[in-house]
Amino acid sequence: MKAATINPPVVQKAEDPYPPIRYAWYVVGVLTFVYIFSFIDRQILNLLVGPIRRDLGISDTQMSLLMGFSFALFYTVCGIPLGWLADRYSRRSIIAVGFVFWSMMTAGCGLAQNFLQMLLMRMGVGVGEAALSPSAYSLISDYFPKEKRATAISIYSMGIYIGSGMAFLLGGMVVSLASKQGLWELPIVGQTRPWQVIFFMVGLPGALLALLMYTIREPVRRGLKMVQAADGSIKQAQVPFTEIFNYTLANWKTFICHTIGFALLSFSSYGSSAWIPTMYVRNFGWTASKAGIVYGLVVGIFATLGVATGGWVADKMAVRGYRDATMRVGFIVAIAWFPFGVLYPIVSNSTLSILLLIPSAFLASAPFGVAPAAIQQIMPNEMRGQASAIYLFVINLIGLGIGPTAVAMTTDFVFQNDKMVNWSLLIVCTIAHVVSGLLLWAGMKHFRDSLDRLKDWMKSTA
Repeated sequence: MKAATINPPVVQKAEDPYPPIRYAWYVVGVLTFVYIFSFIDRQILNLLVGPIRRDLGISDTQMSLLMGFSFALFYTVCGIPLGWLADRYSRRSIIAVGFVFWSMMTAGCGLAQNFLQMLLMRMGVGVGEAALSPSAYSLISDYFPKEKRATAISIYSMGIYIGSGMAFLLGGMVVSLASKQGLWELPIVGQTRPWQVIFFMVGLPGALLALLMYTIREPVRRGLKMVQAADGSIKQAQVPFTEIFNYTLANWKTFICHTIGFALLSFSSYGSSAWIPTMYVRNFGWTASKAGIVYGLVVGIFATLGVATGGWVADKMAVRGYRDATMRVGFIVAIAWFPFGVLYPIVSNSTLSILLLIPSAFLASAPFGVAPAAIQQIMPNEMRGQASAIYLFVINLIGLGIGPTAVAMTTDFVFQNDKMVNWSLLIVCTIAHVVSGLLLWAGMKHFRDSLDRLKDWMKSTA
């Protein structure tokens, strides 16, 4: 006869107080700084379309693969095991190692001599950046109580738009510089084009800046199931994969509506940001430098305000009794985008287009703090890293991986005219917002059900 399996006894552990709020905000500041660098490295390609296409001899579609799919595929695939690690090991060390790796790969893009070499380097950037957000979301959730979590994660998510804005500004400056100086003479690498220099400038500092992660402490993991080991010590209970799978499966309606709904908003956002500067060059006769600087300011100021406002509004709505506030904010901004998002690409005046683009960028950014906050709300602590990785897998594969290519392929194969990129933006983004709005509206009820399911799960494992 087989001996009966004896499960270790579950131990009730008093909840530790949250760290001082000033220190918690310092942690968010460090994580946001790292996120800014990740988005500079990720988005810098978007304004260098012209010189990179020329020097590597590639098409719009190939360029879109460098901007989106090559990065997103490895970012999303590697995010799953890195999310698993974030639930078990030092999250600050995972981020620090990833920061060094993606920074070196970014600098390596400056050495690329052909499409394949650039493709491999962009894949490496994706692998390194996959280490960041699952660990960052988990850290923030352990530093802040739930009533402040959406705001904290939204402040962290400001890094997306500050980093993107800086990437466009730097790109605009380097394009301007290229018109004055054709080649740079650098030690070791020799003659270098300005677009290659910018990759060295934004990539190499990351190896040193990664040390900032060791100025923050690894917080106590909250809401964990603790067990008494055979030697009498108290340890975190390991949640088997089957339990994670079954818990996720029980919430499948919420995950479908939430993840696909927000992924389609990401699809619209990434598709737009990849091609808006090029649209102003092709359709309004702007220089690439002007397009980068103006769009960089719009993103850096108004999109940054949008993502912070989204989290703040969600927390205020939650205090007033809206349990589905994080989902509700996503639905509201998906619909509110239409009057501005459908007009800015097709008006004939560039000043009017920018005036419409400003509220469009503000609204387009608002969901991207509340979306990961919603995942933290419905998942037990020991599953948050992996759940965040799954969310990032879908949102980046659809958004970053397909969004820029969808716009490029519509221009290349439907219109077959480079100057029709504005209509490609209109068609692709409008379809995405319609479907996203429907999914997020349907998902609010399922989200409330998932909150109730989490309470039941916590009681059953106490």
